[in-house]
Amino acid sequence: MQKYDVIIIGAGIAGLYAAASLPASKKVLVLCKDIPWECNTFYAQGGMTTALDETDVPLHVSDTLKAGAFHNDKEAVEILSRTSLETTPELIKRGMAFDRDSEGRLLYTKEAAHSVARILHAGGDATGRYMHLFMMAQNKHQLQKNTLVYDLLIENARCYGVKATVNYEPTTIYADDVIIASGGVGSLYAYNTNSRTVSADIHGICVEKGIALADMEFMQFHPTVFVKTPFARKLLLTEALRGEGAHVVDEEGHRFLFEYDERGELASRDIVARGIFDYKRKTGKEVYLDFSMFEEKQFHERFPNITRTFAALGYHFPQDRVPISPAFHYANGGIECDHNGCIPGIEGLYVIGEAARTGVHGANRLASNSLLEGVVFAKRAVTHLLGKTHTAVSAPRFEKDYGNILHKENDKSYKHRLREIMWEDLGIIRTPKGMLEAKHLIYDMRNKEIGRLLQLRLNTASAIAEAALTRKESLGSHYVENDN
Repeated sequence: MQKYDVIIIGAGIAGLYAAASLPASKKVLVLCKDIPWECNTFYAQGGMTTALDETDVPLHVSDTLKAGAFHNDKEAVEILSRTSLETTPELIKRGMAFDRDSEGRLLYTKEAAHSVARILHAGGDATGRYMHLFMMAQNKHQLQKNTLVYDLLIENARCYGVKATVNYEPTTIYADDVIIASGGVGSLYAYNTNSRTVSADIHGICVEKGIALADMEFMQFHPTVFVKTPFARKLLLTEALRGEGAHVVDEEGHRFLFEYDERGELASRDIVARGIFDYKRKTGKEVYLDFSMFEEKQFHERFPNITRTFAALGYHFPQDRVPISPAFHYANGGIECDHNGCIPGIEGLYVIGEAARTGVHGANRLASNSLLEGVVFAKRAVTHLLGKTHTAVSAPRFEKDYGNILHKENDKSYKHRLREIMWEDLGIIRTPKGMLEAKHLIYDMRNKEIGRLLQLRLNTASAIAEAALTRKESLGSHYVENDN
């Protein structure tokens, strides 16, 4: 029997920071579905927010609450900001190399809805990649690739481990504690910026087990994404571009976003995404991101990743402007938990990072708060886990297994249809009729002959539809237009 002290599901920033915080004396297993860098952390461009000092904490809290339409848990936001005064210096002390100027001073950038420049970055526009590589190097525990979790072992209000396919072989793995750090729900949407592995499986297991999901109506769409690519994951153009002066324009070069908000390109993400979506729909015009105000050398140094990626597609930045569309980016809601990542009513089960609904983001995430959230709440979950008394319990036998029915032959076409439904009816602008239609279509699909993994996706999609229908008024990233 495979038995560990702690299993961590996910090897993004939250999972790896939790692993780094657990002592080498603990028997820890970090699971990742694919290869470790196939995760959202790796693709994060903009940076990591941090409170600059004690005096910046109230301001950071205020910016986060405003962006979240005051739907946030204020205490969680205060924890996030205040703890960053410990975790950021600790990361730097361990050797995380954030970008600095020629004098060795840390460089901070500003993004939409931040009142000051407080975002650290690394490798110009490759912060997630640098942080992921750094945390991988810090990991002293066993990391197991190609491991897909398809069930949580829960009985009598306690979690005993997971069932997973390891290199396609069904395997049962036991643990005293399980930390969910599996990320968001991106693959549910036709246009998204997420890693291909982020598919809401664990959320779906929680729905099945009666574990609450919260704030699932608040799905965030990134305003500036290059979607003219055949792959599911579309190419993000970091918010730092707009923070440092890039313009959103139509075919004639008109900066139309000021018609939606006086802050124009620097309004919060929900407003900018909605503005672009609405303008394209009304006018039928193409919308572009224009960088022509940047000097070439400065642009290439600050945004090397974007320069290289788009050069391969035939674009020359900053001279060329690039067509953009909003795309699904981040789940503000998730698995309900307390401020220590504990899942109410289930002993031995934690959730951190984007999979969790900590209450930090409210109705709309403030740019670059997510890497920080992963770090801060991973630290808190591990502190709680190590501080509690563990009583030895013998695990019951878990007979039921779905390992051999993960996929059925029609799953692919259903999955494609689901992604279209989510984009059209539970996307940027929603209508009561569209949401109800989506709910019924999802329900019908759940009753088809489908595999386990699609069933789990549909469970999560259903939770999003229910939450969206329940909230009648627009709030943050949940925007409802009345049926015409």
